[in-house]
Amino acid sequence: MTATIDPGLDEDARVIAETAAAFAAKKIAPHALDWDERHHFPVDVLREAAELGMAAIYCSEDVGGSGLTRLDGVRIFEQLAHADPAVGAFLSIHNMCTWMIDKYGTDEQRREFVPRLASMEFVASYCLTEPGAGSDAAALATRAVRDGDEYVLTGVKQFISGAGTSDVYVVMARTGGSGPKGISAFIVDRDAPGVSFGAQERKMGWHAQPTAQVILDGVRVPASRLLGGQEGIGFGIAMNGLNGGRLNIAASSLCGAQAAFDRAAAYVADREAFGGKLIDEPTIRFTLADMATALHTSRLMLHDAARALDNDAPDKVERCAMAKRYVTDACFTVADQALQLHGGYGYLAEYGLEKILRDLRVHRILEGTNEIMRVVVGRSVAAKATSAG
Repeated sequence: MTATIDPGLDEDARVIAETAAAFAAKKIAPHALDWDERHHFPVDVLREAAELGMAAIYCSEDVGGSGLTRLDGVRIFEQLAHADPAVGAFLSIHNMCTWMIDKYGTDEQRREFVPRLASMEFVASYCLTEPGAGSDAAALATRAVRDGDEYVLTGVKQFISGAGTSDVYVVMARTGGSGPKGISAFIVDRDAPGVSFGAQERKMGWHAQPTAQVILDGVRVPASRLLGGQEGIGFGIAMNGLNGGRLNIAASSLCGAQAAFDRAAAYVADREAFGGKLIDEPTIRFTLADMATALHTSRLMLHDAARALDNDAPDKVERCAMAKRYVTDACFTVADQALQLHGGYGYLAEYGLEKILRDLRVHRILEGTNEIMRVVVGRSVAAKATSAG
């Protein structure tokens, strides 16, 4: 089973969505429960996705990217997440890192890294969060000190997806004073002396991708690895990367929940109780109606935000934050309701509902917690009200 594809799509968009759907159904869905149980990170399968252009979706074609839109990307991640939200979510993170290098890197950086990231010869991880700097990312403490033709990086990054397996780490570090203007971005190799990794975190969900600390102990990075070749622009790079990351995580929530809804609808249509089909009970139909409405409104909001990012709309940041907050909250609720409709069977691992619920829970935290999304939207609302007054 795959996520629904809008019949109104033009031919190119439909082919993109159908390609992702076919890949997800064949290469991911049959293995999702096994990968979750074994905590297996399917890098080989991700590289097969890269062969179809899914590792540099909205990057420039001159360096091996697919040259697609953010809306195309959202549709791809919807299909991947319908098969396994955890696997789709990691590919989202890799795409975010690849786009940051393509968008902000020097020509030398773009040509050195993006082709290898697009093929997933190199797997990438995003390193912003620290043990003492989560939502307050501008307070990060990792330092990068210039020493001749190198920078020396020292600090610890927390909750890093892919840590220990990824080949390339896009690291935010402080080169200047306090606040966002003192932050720069660096491209760091896994094998650089002084790079090490903490123990793998034991997590509620996302078992199909590793998560650990990235420890930087006097890591010497060539000055040529300063992303964009300029100090002080790292925080802006990180935040702009997160706009797209928030959309893709929302897409992963949307179709993780869609998969749960599809299973629940089929289950109650077949299950009998009290002398009839469960789906004939009015309360069951009301629940399904609310779930379907939440999925539909989530998709509309998500696609609207993707178009805003594609069109560089003035309120793109606000709309991405709105979509991330609403979709991840609403779709977690849908997944929870789907489990409830299965009764005790929903609590069993073999039905896959509890896995979806575990995987979707973290989407309300990462790429900016939903509380921070409210801060972003509230700040925008206040600014408009003040300006109008």
